[in-house]
Amino acid sequence: MKVALFINAAVLLAAPGIAAAQSPMSNMAMKDAPASVQQGSAAPPAADHSGHGQPESAAPAPAAADRHAGHAAEPKAASAPQAEAVDHSGHDMNAMAGMSEDGPVIGTTPAPAPPSDHAADAVFDPADMARARAVLRRENGAFSGSMVFFDLAEYQARTGRDGYRWAGEAWFGGDIDRLLIKTEGEGTFGKPVEDLEIQALYSRAISPFWNAHVGLRHDIVPNPSRTYAVLGIEGIAPYWFHLTGQMFISDKGDLRARLEGSYDERITQRLILQPRAEFNISAQDMPAIGVGSGLTDFELGARLRYEIRREFAPYVGVELSKKTGETARLARLAGEDPEAVSFVAGLRVWF
Repeated sequence: MKVALFINAAVLLAAPGIAAAQSPMSNMAMKDAPASVQQGSAAPPAADHSGHGQPESAAPAPAAADRHAGHAAEPKAASAPQAEAVDHSGHDMNAMAGMSEDGPVIGTTPAPAPPSDHAADAVFDPADMARARAVLRRENGAFSGSMVFFDLAEYQARTGRDGYRWAGEAWFGGDIDRLLIKTEGEGTFGKPVEDLEIQALYSRAISPFWNAHVGLRHDIVPNPSRTYAVLGIEGIAPYWFHLTGQMFISDKGDLRARLEGSYDERITQRLILQPRAEFNISAQDMPAIGVGSGLTDFELGARLRYEIRREFAPYVGVELSKKTGETARLARLAGEDPEAVSFVAGLRVWF
């Protein structure tokens, strides 16, 4: 009798939980609940029935990860099939062509032979096409040529006697290596040439916009003449400034330097304004040729040219030339004016 009463009491205590688990209303509530609740993202923690006095033989409450185990299962949408994993453990990836542990390598397969026939030969004369291909090879890797260029060839009108000046160069060679001949000088009409120098240089391209120079310079005038070893660089700086820098070491051990710069400001496609500057420096006094140490002289000018053709451009302009320091003192002792302003007219030409 006591056993029967104990069993009836246990059934009555467990009945509310069983009814809740099997109630159709609970299943309807789950269907109407938000997706996040159905997926368990915001579900309440499992109820604690430890204080209901259930016997030890009763099944334990579901864990938090399995708290919906007693709910009526909802049908799940069929998920997309997942790609089957491929096992590459037996493959030797380094054995693939062109691959190694140290990085990609060039394959050992020899390159195909160049074509011996050309489609253009079927349309044009094969002899003409052979000559055209030879010109193409020469102009793209085997170029050779020459150029003579006078940047300055001008008449200078100034106080006292008028004068003249020139600066030019000629080169022979290819894109990389060239023989460069430079000359410049000036003088006064009715008097001997005051300055005359010639440079013979080996020029080599060291970048797309810069050439390095090495060679010799010989000053014919002034007397006594000097011969210098030359080391220099010439090219186009950013914003299209044309710069030249040279160092000279004479056969007497004298050290000199020169820096030149110019810029072409295009007003139109044919009308061009060219500011220009030149600075000369000496490391020691050379009184025999009228040169002092430091900044010996400089020139600042501007020339406006009109390119009738790119190779032929007359110009006009103005230039200030000034000797400084000890060089200016030596010029005064020789009866020369160390400073002059000249109005110039000349021709820029190349061929």
